[in-house]
Amino acid sequence: MKRRLYIILGTIFLVLGTIGIFLPLLPTTPFWLLTCWFYIRGSERLYRRVMRNRYFGPHVRGFMEDRAIPLRSKVVTITVMWLSTILTSLFLPGYGWVKAILGLVSLGVTWHILSYPTKKNDFPTASN
Repeated sequence: MKRRLYIILGTIFLVLGTIGIFLPLLPTTPFWLLTCWFYIRGSERLYRRVMRNRYFGPHVRGFMEDRAIPLRSKVVTITVMWLSTILTSLFLPGYGWVKAILGLVSLGVTWHILSYPTKKNDFPTASN
């Protein structure tokens, strides 16, 4: 019973993390890290599938190993988040409180992302 619950929760967090790719204010990596936490306890096979996934496996594995975020990921994430925050604010005239919340969330997420060290050797070079 516990094993099934871990698999269900891991799958929910996997889906939320995937949605987070397209919704900048929804965190992606923390949800995928939770997916790994639940899958390692519920299904070794599912855990290995996540870690081997060619799209998000390297991001999760890199973060788990280095506790750092590549510079390119920081720049893209922060840029897309702020662009979506600004565009959303433009389409919400008269909703000052919503704009304020979006701005505060964006500031918090920006601070959180920048609080992590920048991963060295982002891209392979000829010497690697």
